[in-house]
This record gives sequence, C-alpha cells and structure tokens, in this order.
Amino acid sequence: MNKRVYIKTVGCQMNVLDSEMVIADLKRHGYTVVDSPKQADCVLYNTCSVREHAEEKIYSALGKIRETKQRDPSKLIGVLGCMAQKDQEIVFRRAPYVDLVVGPGQLHTIPDLLEKLRNGEGRQLAVSLKRNEGSQAVIARSHETFDPLRDPAMRPTPFQAYLRIQIGCDKFCTYCVVPNTRGPEQGRSPQQIVAEARTLSDQGCREITLLGQTVNSYKFRSDDGTTTDMADLLEQLHPIDGIDRIKFVTNYPKDMTARLLETIRDLPKVSPYLHVPAQSGSDTVLKRMKRGYTIAEYMEMFDRVQQILPQASISSDFIVGFSGETEDDFRKTIELVERCRFKNSFIFQYSVRPGTKAAERLPDDIPREVKVRRNNELLAVQDAIAQEDNRKLIGRHVEVLVEGPSKKARKDEHGHVVQMTGRTHCDRIVVFDGNRRQAGQFLEVQVDDASSHTLVGRVKTVEVVTIGSTV
Repeated sequence: MNKRVYIKTVGCQMNVLDSEMVIADLKRHGYTVVDSPKQADCVLYNTCSVREHAEEKIYSALGKIRETKQRDPSKLIGVLGCMAQKDQEIVFRRAPYVDLVVGPGQLHTIPDLLEKLRNGEGRQLAVSLKRNEGSQAVIARSHETFDPLRDPAMRPTPFQAYLRIQIGCDKFCTYCVVPNTRGPEQGRSPQQIVAEARTLSDQGCREITLLGQTVNSYKFRSDDGTTTDMADLLEQLHPIDGIDRIKFVTNYPKDMTARLLETIRDLPKVSPYLHVPAQSGSDTVLKRMKRGYTIAEYMEMFDRVQQILPQASISSDFIVGFSGETEDDFRKTIELVERCRFKNSFIFQYSVRPGTKAAERLPDDIPREVKVRRNNELLAVQDAIAQEDNRKLIGRHVEVLVEGPSKKARKDEHGHVVQMTGRTHCDRIVVFDGNRRQAGQFLEVQVDDASSHTLVGRVKTVEVVTIGSTV
C-alpha cells in the first residue's frame, strides 16, 4: 500500500513544531513525505485560527484540491490544528470531501485515524481540548507521548529547532481563540524537556527556541512538590553540550521577573532577545482586550529589562482597529512604539474570531479602511525606528548563526549560491556573501549596510568560538 504524505503548515511556530511531530510519527508508520499534493496519497493541512485570513487561506486550498479528490476518491484529505479544533463539523460542511479533522491535542492519533479511513470506517473527527471535556492530566499525557518525536528533515534548517515547554493558555484575552483551541496552560516536565534538548543536540542542532503561549509563565510542579520555573529551566538547559543558543517566545509582560532577566544576563547561551507583545498603547483598549496590565505596568517591565539587560532587543505585537479603538487610543500606541523603539513589531488588523468574548460582547465597529490606514501608519513608524537603530550597527562586527541561502540568494555564473543569511544572538537577520558550506557555523560578519529588517555585511573570520554576542 502506498503511503505518501504531503503537509502544508499555516500559522505560528507551534504549528511548525506540530507538523514536524506529525511527520515523524507518520514516518514511523511507513509513510514517506512528498513535495506536492498531486504526489500524495494523504494531504494534510495544519491550520491556524488566530486570524481570519489564515482560515480562509486553508479553505481556499481545500477548494483547489476538490477536483483532485473527485478524480481520485482514495486520496485522503485531513485538516489539523487550531481551525480543526474551532470549526470541527463545520469543516466537513464547508468541504464535504475532507476525510479527517483533528485538533492540536489529538495529533498523535493521526496514524490510527488514517488506518481507520483506509479500512473504510468513514470520516474521522478527533477534537477534545475543551475545558469541560476530560482532565488536564489526560491532555498532558497525549502531548508528552507525542512531543519527543523529532524529524530534522522537517525543520527549516537542521541546526535550529523549536522545543515546546508549555501547552495551552489561561489568559483568556477577549480577542484570542488559543485557550479554546489548545486548552489550559500546563508546563511540560523539565526532565522531558532537557532530554528532548539533548536529542536535538545529538541531531546536530545548535540553537533551540523554547515555545509557549506565554512562555515566561512556565511552571511545573513535580510529585515531590518541587516547582520549576522558567529561570530554573534555563539553568538546566544551559550546560547541554552542542546547544550554543537558547531563545524563547512568546512572553507575557507581567511575568517578566527580575530573577528571569538576571538569569538571562548570567547565562551566555541564552539570547538577550525578548518578544513581549503590548497589543495596544491605550489602557482603555487593553482593558477591553482583557490583557491584565496597564501601560504603566508594561513600561515598568520595559524599564526593568533595560536596567538588567541593557543590550537586549525587544519586539512586540500590536492589534489595530480593535473594538472601540479611537484615534486617541491609536495615537497612544504610536507613542508607545516611539518610546520603546522595538527591534520590530508584528502588526495585525483586528478580525473577529468566533468563540471569543470579543465576538460575543464587543462590536467590530472600526471600518476596514481605518484599520488599513492605522496598520500602515504604525508599520511606517516602526520601520523608520528599526532602520535608524539598525544603521547604528554599520561598521560593527556581529556573530551570526548561518541558516542557509538567503530568500533572494544571488548565484554565480556556475549557478552556485553566493549569498547566505543568518541571525545574530538578538535575532537580527544578516545577509552576506558566502556559500552553502557555511550553514550551521557561527561566523563573524562586519555590517556594511542596513535596512529596517536586514543587516548586510561580509564575513570577517572563518568561525567564531565565543558564544554570547549581545547584538
């Protein structure tokens, strides 16, 4: 029996990691990965529900594969992840040729569900992360048996990997579907996290990024009553040979403690890069979002970072056009960006997500053209700040972990790639002339030019041994 699988992933780093786990599991059950849906016996879409655009992108892809399914009814079509959890039976109604709908907590069951489909048992629906269904212990077990599966071939580069340390979220921001799609917040066992990091090191990984919805809130209470928090976990991961950089995303402002910042400062492998979403510069909007902090508290956190980690780079997320956002509210967001001078910001136009408190209680009352204008205006402010700050690095040397050819890599007359890309310890993107053999190395690059998103430079030395640059 042919078992060829194609997977398309949309959304956050969690989804990228989930897809890696799914493929690793399927390979253990005899599947091979192919590069296009046409080659596959099984086509899987790993989905996102954070924004409406991500969902419509998947429904559009499903529409395009409909004719393929009609020509070959034996081809299995699966929808996985957050959209599957949120929409459930709706997926079957909108795309009746879909065979399989699986939520984030049930991804480890996919091989068995596909086997049922091949045996003619009919459509398969597996979703169970709602808080009124089952215990946290049951949910945790499903992830613990699934997460250690690793497949380096599914990563963007073999030298970098995501490592999940936390599952779910308890913050319940009014605009966010994550608590309903990924379940309650739980920290994974530190012993399993460390063991998984050692596996990654053995596979040649040099940089790990710890993942959690509010990653710095990480806590795990063992049976003997011992509690491990984020600072403790970083101290346990730091000594692992072969792992040279440790990053983590995404952070919650109120959990950015002095102890955690001091731990980052004192552990050279831990990157002084912090992604701490603010979402708005207005207390009124933050209250409607139920973010749990004020701008004064966010700035208190920001000042604490600058005091303890003065060389840290900080990035943020913002939602423009949230329910009731006035021009004054928006101006306060611009003022916050100008004051904090974030390394970069991810800016999104608010879209209503069914199942959230905002969808139930707050009107989507900002016209689309206003959202677009605010998005573009805030982006222009952020880009100008980023370019100005990046240009201050011209003439300096930065340490780069080489990831591979740049997205728009130039080639020489023989067709060989001559432009590579990598990231600094503070997560700045650097492009430079080089070759594929440099991938996975730490190189020292002199910065010759800079834009708002990219540094451009040239290699100064063959390889750098010292880890811990703060650029």
